[in-house]
Amino acid sequence: MFEILFLGTSASAPSAKRGLSASIVQHNEYRFLIDCGEGTQRQILQAGVGFKHLTRILLTHSHLDHILGLGGLMSTFLRWEAIDELEIYGGKYTLERVRTLIDEVVLRGTTPPMPLYYREITPGVIFEADDFTVTAFPVWHRGADSYGYVFEEKSRQPFLPEKASELGVPFGPERRELVSGIPITLADGRIIRPEDVLGPIQRGTKLVVIGDAGRTEELVKTCQDADGLVIESTYLDEEADMARQYGHLTARAAAGLAQKANVKKLIITHISRRYREKDVISEAQSVFQNTSVARDFDNFSIKKDL
Repeated sequence: MFEILFLGTSASAPSAKRGLSASIVQHNEYRFLIDCGEGTQRQILQAGVGFKHLTRILLTHSHLDHILGLGGLMSTFLRWEAIDELEIYGGKYTLERVRTLIDEVVLRGTTPPMPLYYREITPGVIFEADDFTVTAFPVWHRGADSYGYVFEEKSRQPFLPEKASELGVPFGPERRELVSGIPITLADGRIIRPEDVLGPIQRGTKLVVIGDAGRTEELVKTCQDADGLVIESTYLDEEADMARQYGHLTARAAAGLAQKANVKKLIITHISRRYREKDVISEAQSVFQNTSVARDFDNFSIKKDL
């Protein structure tokens, strides 16, 4: 299961009720801050989640409404908060812009208050834990150097305790070895193999998070069968030409992607203050019913249907 907490859901500029782009994806003890628009540190405090373990920041692209909060966040780390290390992931140009902001504007020759790493990404797996991976993939938004991220639990074969008991497998290390894929030999000489006590392979939960995007055709395969899809919806269909001009999506286009990719749950964000929320959700749900419009501080649990 993954949880996603929205800290900022407005497009381009904040509104009275929406901050700029930022969200936190959590899986067990791992937390990832995705984008860091202006005011993100205040949103983190107001959400009550704090800064501890928030050591990895994944940036979707270089536009200021997605990165400007990094300056304030680093300034706070210099004076008030302590974390063990900080890794900032992004495309080449995105990191060049972030380095200028942090190194030249905030630090200005001062040593960072923690080990600071800039991780330039290319398409593929950028982080791997025992039970899940994070994969970066390219997104078109007014040019190159934009990325989305797939959070996916690793497939597994569930242990069948009833079957193990039928075969006489004792409780203890023998069962752990079978789960780890190691055959065991029982006291009576019988060999029990992992496939004897493991069920069919089950795909893990899949969450896809996309920042700004100007088209969806090349995203269908990556989003296929996702349990949750987070994506922008800056315009309504009545202004589709303007959306194309500025490299953004309409609510209808975002919903169309979810439908084509057989997504289970669609969450749209990056909402322009020119529209009423009820109009955005109405347009999206006319195409894909299981759609929500994220608000600041909304929290969603993404898991597989049982």
